[in-house]
Amino acid sequence: MAAASESRFVAVVRFAFRSSKLIAVTVVGGVLVLAGLAMFVLPGPGILVVVAGFAVLGTEYAWAARALDRTKTVAETAGRVAKDAAGRAGRVAQGAVGSATSRFRRRDDRI
Repeated sequence: MAAASESRFVAVVRFAFRSSKLIAVTVVGGVLVLAGLAMFVLPGPGILVVVAGFAVLGTEYAWAARALDRTKTVAETAGRVAKDAAGRAGRVAQGAVGSATSRFRRRDDRI
């Protein structure tokens, strides 16, 4: 009788040990994703924290690995759009400064 209860205890401990990694990954990854989502409206690197959360969750869950791939794609697209917009804004500002300074150039009427 003691051997049966001991083997049951060992089985429970083994199950808890195996499940502890899954539980830890789920909790840490979930907290990172939620914190990253909060950082979209609060100060902080929101998209980076969401990507980190999906990376942690992706070690145990296939759906999280797919979500990580989609998140990376969206982040790359957003980065390209922001870079293009910044370049356009810089060219517009450069043109505005150039046209504003051309009004104040001194003309030499003696020649």
